[in-house]
Amino acid sequence: MTDTSDAGAAASAAQQETVQLVIPCRPEYVGVARLAVLGIASRMPFSYDEVEDVRLAVGEACSHSVERAGGQPATIRIVSTITPQALTIEIADDVAASAAAAPTEEARLLEEAGVDQEGLGALLMEILVDEVRIDTAADGTRVLLTKYAPE
Repeated sequence: MTDTSDAGAAASAAQQETVQLVIPCRPEYVGVARLAVLGIASRMPFSYDEVEDVRLAVGEACSHSVERAGGQPATIRIVSTITPQALTIEIADDVAASAAAAPTEEARLLEEAGVDQEGLGALLMEILVDEVRIDTAADGTRVLLTKYAPE
């Protein structure tokens, strides 16, 4: 007798594909991440605008990591998981909380005006994709973005 839950899990795993990319946490590599995600998201049944939304959300998450690193050596790991139901992208950096760079002049002026740049980035990502989860720890930040396939 076959256990149908095991068969269902095996079929689900067979339909899942994972693509990983590790880049230096520097501004010149954010474009590489955006291009890679553009190609990955294009494999899904998303419209052109939805693919662009995913690309922009990943760019925002990577840019936030770069800003926090402030030129310190760090990496960004991007793991894209494709299933028939959704595209899930994890953007994780290893920027230690203590290594976060001093704010730029622009960031300082925005803060004085009462504008939370991190909040704006998170809000933008929430507008662009269906689900956003941000976990911050002492050894880095992890952003999980999910865009569901149209039914």
